[in-house]
Amino acid sequence: MGNSDTNKSGTWPPTVAVLGVGQMGRPMASRIVSAGFTVRVWDRSPAKAAPLVDAGATAASSPAEAAVASGILLTMLSDGPAVYAVMGDAEGLLAVAEPGVVWLQMSTVGIEWTDRLAALAGAHGVTFVDAPVSGSVAPAEAGTLLVLAGGPVEARETVKPVMEALGRRTIWLGPAGAGTRAKLVLNNWLVDLVESTAETLRFAGTLGLDPELIIGLLDAPIGSPYALDKGRHMLEGDFTPSFALKHAVKDADLALAAAESAGVELALTRSLLGSWHRALTNGRGDEDLSVVYADGAVSP
Repeated sequence: MGNSDTNKSGTWPPTVAVLGVGQMGRPMASRIVSAGFTVRVWDRSPAKAAPLVDAGATAASSPAEAAVASGILLTMLSDGPAVYAVMGDAEGLLAVAEPGVVWLQMSTVGIEWTDRLAALAGAHGVTFVDAPVSGSVAPAEAGTLLVLAGGPVEARETVKPVMEALGRRTIWLGPAGAGTRAKLVLNNWLVDLVESTAETLRFAGTLGLDPELIIGLLDAPIGSPYALDKGRHMLEGDFTPSFALKHAVKDADLALAAAESAGVELALTRSLLGSWHRALTNGRGDEDLSVVYADGAVSP
């Protein structure tokens, strides 16, 4: 499992506290259990932890209980405010975490929130590693996520075996915050690609062409495997979530905010967000982002 030395919490391998075991957090926690770690799990909805308990994890009744004597604190929650509430609350993890433990922040929260969370960690003597993942539920279950990491060099050996359990590859991009920046770039590309695919299939239909034929034509040489997969799901009407629309919209909003701060215009992303937000108001937020095709939410 890697380094046999003790970590700063006193034991190796470290106990891992996983906060947030929803659609992505559950399979990630399961992978960490399977890798041989002692794992404590917590979620605002306790029922979500039950399958992990059956697999060998221990359910905690509060974030603080999960954090006691844990060497790695892993957050996989919906957004920045949710992470801050769990970690910064008087009953949260950092209130009881031992100085020197590593906080592996894997939620996609944007640049501003990442900076705030890093400052919070520093104030408590906790080492902060910014490590959002690229990939959806199936890669999380298979342990083939791409981990986009930023943080101090001295923390890398501690978190390496956890990252190896979760992903096919970990890329260290620089200090904390670099992982988040890379994730925003990748997810901005992804939502633009899904919008383009939906528009292409609708355009084909309005010209009297069979959209299935267009999928075949795109298969080579210009089609993206991801776009082709989403296009097939669009035509099949299968919107089982691998990346929920509500999360895609959140990430696109974060990308726009980051671009604005940097003085860059993301014209494609800005043009699609009005219609994607309307799809949320139509109750499609928990479905896969490819549902924008069926909802009629592609931009004119």
